[in-house]
Amino acid sequence: MNSDWRAFLESLSAEIGNDSDVTFPAAQTDADCILADLSYLGCIMVDGPDARDFLQGQLTNDVRELSNRHTQLSGYCSPKGRMLANLRLIRLGERVLLQLPRNKVEAVLARLRMFVLRARAELQDLSDELVAVGIAGPAASAELGRFIDPLPELDNGLTQADALTVIRIPGSPPRYEIIGPANAVQEIWLGLAGRATPVASAHWRLLDIRAGLPTIYPETTEVLVPQMANMHLIDGVSFTKGCYTGQEVVARMQYLGRLKRRMYLADVEAATPPNPGDVLYSPDSHSKQATGWVVNAERTGGNRYELLAVVETEAAEQNHVHLGPDGPTLTLKAPPYGFAAAD
Repeated sequence: MNSDWRAFLESLSAEIGNDSDVTFPAAQTDADCILADLSYLGCIMVDGPDARDFLQGQLTNDVRELSNRHTQLSGYCSPKGRMLANLRLIRLGERVLLQLPRNKVEAVLARLRMFVLRARAELQDLSDELVAVGIAGPAASAELGRFIDPLPELDNGLTQADALTVIRIPGSPPRYEIIGPANAVQEIWLGLAGRATPVASAHWRLLDIRAGLPTIYPETTEVLVPQMANMHLIDGVSFTKGCYTGQEVVARMQYLGRLKRRMYLADVEAATPPNPGDVLYSPDSHSKQATGWVVNAERTGGNRYELLAVVETEAAEQNHVHLGPDGPTLTLKAPPYGFAAAD
């Protein structure tokens, strides 16, 4: 983490709290505006004349559709079509910024470098040079608009203001991510002091869960085909872009197969916190593989948790999905964007 940013956050530690402090009312963002540190995210910069062409052959989405007004989500797959990571792509001039969890940066960067070959593209870890914060709530647009105008209006939209990049993140209430050098982001944070409630990063991840936006962590690496994590429903997969690593498997599932697992919102009361990669079970499952897996989970107070969970559709319909063989039952529902009729 950027040392200046770390020092700034440490000075606010009592005000922000930590992820274990999340309680249900605050997690609902009842406040008009919350401000979250997103230091758990890192980034990779891809630069050079062939940057976008290189990424076009690596990722599930059509990199040609990136613009100075639009970001996109994308998957990075193994040859077997299982996601090694998922990312947000941000075009900054001729460069492309890949944002993903900080604990995935090293592995993804090393793998991407293996395939650069003769492409005129350079990859660099900028996780310690750029910092990110999130602002969310009914008043988020008005408060952030005091500093940056215009703001992006559409989901995944992008605005650049001097050194800052602002992205409209899908979900309700309205929310924005701000990326930039520590000193510039710090000015925004201080400008919002007293008008926004500082919160731990778990609040932001909970909003991702409620929006149905998955994050692949080390524990779920190479577990999920993009469609299992609803990536095709959140504009994270292009089926017309042409070849990329894992494309044959992803396309075959879309056109020739039947999606037997998909991602649901879930909540559960559990004595032991659920974590990404935890295996789910159902007595109604006829598969020789797991019934499903926890993708993301956050505590909402006491022993209650909200999750994104990939589950066999047949088991989900019976509503007998458990956290562990003898664990508590999950309550499942569709994500806010629903499911495609063909799924």
